[in-house]
Amino acid sequence: QVQPVESGGGSVQAGGSLRLSCAAPGYTGSLTCLAWFRQAPGKEREGVAAVVTDSGWSYLSDSVKGRFTVSQDHAKNTVYLQMNSLKPEDAAMYYCAAKRIGVGCLPLTPAQYNYWGQGTQVTVSS
Repeated sequence: QVQPVESGGGSVQAGGSLRLSCAAPGYTGSLTCLAWFRQAPGKEREGVAAVVTDSGWSYLSDSVKGRFTVSQDHAKNTVYLQMNSLKPEDAAMYYCAAKRIGVGCLPLTPAQYNYWGQGTQVTVSS
């Protein structure tokens, strides 16, 4: 499988928005979980969103529900994480990860995911 590639990180003020992209060629045509994780310094990696490729299923963690949305563009083999109303506690390195669907995409834990991107940094200033 091809490694996912993230983009779209940056620096914003609290209350601002960013859209992250995860290019995942080679994952279409077979049910795959594509997920977004984040990790802040000194903290564990946390799963925040997931989709199943070529389906309408998606998931958002309680920590981002109502502020973030996750979507996919099948034609572009890309998954997006739209982040609105950003808070300083959202600042982290954000990673895209993939796994075959198997028994499902949840629980959204790093150990369940096999293929990882390099990450994109999100900074939120208060």
